[in-house]
Amino acid sequence: GHRRIGHISGPRDWIDAAARAEGWREELAAAGLADDLLLEGDWSAGSGYRMGQKLAAKRTATAVFVGNDQMALGLLRAFSEAGVRVPQDVSLVGFDDQPEAAYFTPPLTTVRQDFEELGRRCMDMMRTQIEDGAASSTIVVDPELVVRASTSPLL
Repeated sequence: GHRRIGHISGPRDWIDAAARAEGWREELAAAGLADDLLLEGDWSAGSGYRMGQKLAAKRTATAVFVGNDQMALGLLRAFSEAGVRVPQDVSLVGFDDQPEAAYFTPPLTTVRQDFEELGRRCMDMMRTQIEDGAASSTIVVDPELVVRASTSPLL
């Protein structure tokens, strides 16, 4: 399997970016892997491109988890320009499952969140809080991995 897994996070002061980076670190630690391939982007395709140039120059990662699909798009271009093949040389996973992700080259494996369900639960929680004065709680919606052509097992 993959032993050198990088992460391109969003801005470290964003809660979502920090949570995704922490999940990446926890999973690597559980597998006994190093977490030294962390780069920070700004959610844009341009920042993904710049971080992709850095990763392509080092050629140490065999897989990269990207904090959103926009940055993954930029990373794909940087890798393509550098001759790094996805998924043959590096597997790539995005986050958000933007509608365009299925049309990237190659189509992007990504993590989907059900924002409609999240919105419903938020509205239910707000309604309960308004009507009953109940304290707010944490809402968790299970993500789904959408496997497409940007990942492959490392043999």
